[in-house]
Amino acid sequence: MRASCLLAAALTTSLMGGAALAQTIYPINRAEILEGSRFDFKVEFPNAPTSTEVTVTVNGKPVAEIFGRPTSFVQSEEGQKHSALWLRGASLPAGRYVVEATQGASKATVNWEVFATNEPRKARNVILFIGDGMSVANRTAARLLSKGWEEGRYGGELAMDDMPSMALISTSGTDSVVTDSANAAHAFTTGHKSCVNALGVYCARNALTLDHPKVETIAELIKRRSGMAVGVVTNSEIEDATPASMVAHTRRRSDFNDIVRMFHDVKPDVIMGGGSPNFLPKSTPGSKRTDNEDFIARFKEAGYALATTKTEMNAAVAGGSRKLLGLYNTGNIDGAFDLRLARKGTVSRFPDQPDVVEQTKAAIEMLKGNQDGFFLMVESARIDKYSHSLDWERSVFDTIMLDNAVKVAKDFAGERNDTLIIVVPDHAHPISIVGTYDDALPGQQLRDKLGVYQQSLPPNYGPRDAEGYPTDVNTSRRLAIAYGTYPDTCDTGRPFMDGERVPAVKGPDGKANIANEKDCSGPLATRKVGNLPLNANSGVHSGDDVILTAMGPGAERFRGHKPNTYVFRVMAEALALGGQ
Repeated sequence: MRASCLLAAALTTSLMGGAALAQTIYPINRAEILEGSRFDFKVEFPNAPTSTEVTVTVNGKPVAEIFGRPTSFVQSEEGQKHSALWLRGASLPAGRYVVEATQGASKATVNWEVFATNEPRKARNVILFIGDGMSVANRTAARLLSKGWEEGRYGGELAMDDMPSMALISTSGTDSVVTDSANAAHAFTTGHKSCVNALGVYCARNALTLDHPKVETIAELIKRRSGMAVGVVTNSEIEDATPASMVAHTRRRSDFNDIVRMFHDVKPDVIMGGGSPNFLPKSTPGSKRTDNEDFIARFKEAGYALATTKTEMNAAVAGGSRKLLGLYNTGNIDGAFDLRLARKGTVSRFPDQPDVVEQTKAAIEMLKGNQDGFFLMVESARIDKYSHSLDWERSVFDTIMLDNAVKVAKDFAGERNDTLIIVVPDHAHPISIVGTYDDALPGQQLRDKLGVYQQSLPPNYGPRDAEGYPTDVNTSRRLAIAYGTYPDTCDTGRPFMDGERVPAVKGPDGKANIANEKDCSGPLATRKVGNLPLNANSGVHSGDDVILTAMGPGAERFRGHKPNTYVFRVMAEALALGGQ
């Protein structure tokens, strides 16, 4: 365990909506908890009272009577000015619960709903696709680029569009209107809200990042309660926030070494992404571990095949492997734009990386033979990462890639109606299609080339390949896509063929970020004064709702507007994971 510089005392106010000097109860008010799932029950009392100075009840009864187990009490927890009542690994039968914590004249109250999954299991398999940062404009642009456009109609539908169920999903966490990927993915995989940077925990006052109150993840739940197989696929580092949300319990999403250990503890059957250095012992050149544990060796000892290239992945599939650790890059796997078109990024160093589509095919092939079905989470991570870089072409290419992976899943599901497929972003970016840049328009500035309304003529991208990717995007008429947040930067109105965009760099003082002058010298380059704090070097997330689409057994539950935690609830009910 390592000490964190991120203490959570300041979160007490936002979690409770009251004064800082008040009791704080975890799980928080309005928590929806799956019957039989495990969670840590904690109450924090300010000013470090003794156990005789406080009272905690659940539905008016002593805590131990409701949970059937004794609690522990820690005065001055970690030497801090609060005391804590704990019950780790708690669970409850279905019902409504009112928790009251009294300290002198002060009383805090929270309400929980513990929900059952009373109906028989509906789905044999669940495939959860997460388009990280995939905003509405990503879907629209991906449809336009991959399907074409003529006289106001698209040439076809995206696989993720052609689904019978749809809902608006809100993404906020407990501490902020705008979430990060850790907190947002955690809501999908646990059914609980939490705070920025947190995975599988509520954000309490604990100083150590691994000591915060835990909630069980869906991968842990499935492994504990069923015989289903579990897969985790991403093109980010496997330790990154979204894939880590399947297994991790930490207040700090950057605890990569601990997250690798947590992957080994849970042992999903298929694990694929980048991020190999955190699996290697400290003594190995290139390792990022702080100890000499060799997790490549430990996974092999647990029966996993290892793949470091697409060729090795396909060989593992052909050889009948049912457990696979695929680590295809030392960092993030390159996105579709570089793998297929620009050949930049780390493609020269890792020429045989599989994309998300190929990983999805391999994962389904390995998991589908499990007699009890499977749960597969697939993330297209760099939709988000490229939007942070204000590099919309790369972001949209990875949206097309995600859609092609969704088609693979739909083809697998076929007409059997036993597989629930969900496509959902974890959060949005402030991004919009505002027109087209047309080199034929008169003028010497980029804004002169912007065609809006009747002048926003369709782009003339090169012909699409068999997978729907344009083969030429650096053409004379291109989509004009604007981000709503940015540092000081320069806009060229053209794709970045020489590598992922770097919108801003550190200035002379080493603190404030300034425009990357590499982008400021072209004939139409336009300098833009940023609208973000000066310490920002890239775009940020937005608090916009996102669009979820779904099909298969249980998908009918998605309609209207729902919080992101509802995704967990639908999956748990479809798989009948509840029960004591």
